[in-house]
Amino acid sequence: MPKVSKQTAQRVQSQPPFDEATDELEGYTVNFVTLHQDMDLTPLLQGLPNDECPCPHWGYVFKGSMWWRFGDREEVYEAGDAFYVPAGHTAGAHAGSEFLVFSPTDLIAPVEDHMARRAQELQSASASE
Repeated sequence: MPKVSKQTAQRVQSQPPFDEATDELEGYTVNFVTLHQDMDLTPLLQGLPNDECPCPHWGYVFKGSMWWRFGDREEVYEAGDAFYVPAGHTAGAHAGSEFLVFSPTDLIAPVEDHMARRAQELQSASASE
């Protein structure tokens, strides 16, 4: 059976706001995330349908807390919580949080590409101010 850990993940990113170890298991993207500062993904999701993530996610919070906003509510998950989040949300988490997220690769890949483009756009706009 396939498996992955933070130490064996194929892609590792370490940037000032976060550390992320990512791999794929039989059609699911697995992300181990550690945040070093508060993050709100809402600006990175702008431009997607309804400015929301169109991908469902499953996961577990090891430390800290994270939030998911839907049109009519916000849900907060804390250390020890396992979760399922349906499509149609924005998301964020607090500094010091550590969590694991599973997402269908075919749905999350275009979202990740979009967020990377938005991050570059926002960084360019900030640099020109």
